[in-house]
Amino acid sequence: MDAPAREYYRAIDEGDYDALADLLAPGFVHDRPDRTLDGRERFVRFMRQERPETDTTHEVDAVYRSDAGVAVEGRLLRADGSEWFGFVDVFRVADGRLTGLTTYTR
Repeated sequence: MDAPAREYYRAIDEGDYDALADLLAPGFVHDRPDRTLDGRERFVRFMRQERPETDTTHEVDAVYRSDAGVAVEGRLLRADGSEWFGFVDVFRVADGRLTGLTTYTR
């Protein structure tokens, strides 16, 4: 159940946007503290072109599984290795694809 979530971070960190799009269901929705990104194409465009920083790395500290999906606790690191912020991502998964994501930050 957590394989799609781990692949999600790898694809973003490596700029592999084709693989990222393949992970997401067409109706994927990302709810985050500053906005909601509705739809796979909109989300991938944001990740590719609109993020404030693209040279980042996700460090996964813990993974929690349930029947509905998976939650990941981690930290987003800047290019110099410093921590930008901590996060908890709650993924909804169906048929091996990510259907939704809610991000909580501190």
